[in-house]
Amino acid sequence: MTSQAADRPEPVGVTRRSKITPEREQEFYDAVLEQLRECGYDSVTMEGIAASTRCSKSTLYRQWKTKPQFVAAALRSHRRTRCIDTGSLADDLREAARAAGELSGRDTKLLQALAHAAPQDPELKRALREALVEPEIAALKEIIRRGVERGEVPADHPALEYIPAQMFGVLRIRPLLEGEDADPDYLVRFVEAAVLPALGLT
Repeated sequence: MTSQAADRPEPVGVTRRSKITPEREQEFYDAVLEQLRECGYDSVTMEGIAASTRCSKSTLYRQWKTKPQFVAAALRSHRRTRCIDTGSLADDLREAARAAGELSGRDTKLLQALAHAAPQDPELKRALREALVEPEIAALKEIIRRGVERGEVPADHPALEYIPAQMFGVLRIRPLLEGEDADPDYLVRFVEAAVLPALGLT
């Protein structure tokens, strides 16, 4: 990665295929996200990532072109899916809260780091939603759908549409209001005190 060949300009009209392995690519993505959490978006540079991962700067630019594209790709690489199905809507919501709480500190730092940059860059904003927001909302909607199908709560219950906003909102707002992450214990207590009673569940 640090050889002269890696830094040599490509001949005009020739595009070299990337030789970056999936493992090495993930190493770059991990470095980007860690620097985002620790330093904020403005402090992250292609030069800094190249130095921390011991590769040539030209390798990164050839692969990702710009910092926003690089950050967006890193975010998408960490998109996760959840499959929670305990057979009970109440227990599914508790488990969803616990799982979200386990990652709340890392996710919150990313959201804070990208809060100013994402609205200015549509690709970055879209990647942020795809990585951190949409998977959580989709998982909650699937949990709700199964609960309705099992007859645990009526499909027209007025509180159902607000569950994603409640869960996602408290996850993101607690650090601002109280200076603490919404950890698993806090989120489970929130579900039991506010979400389940609103649905008529225990």
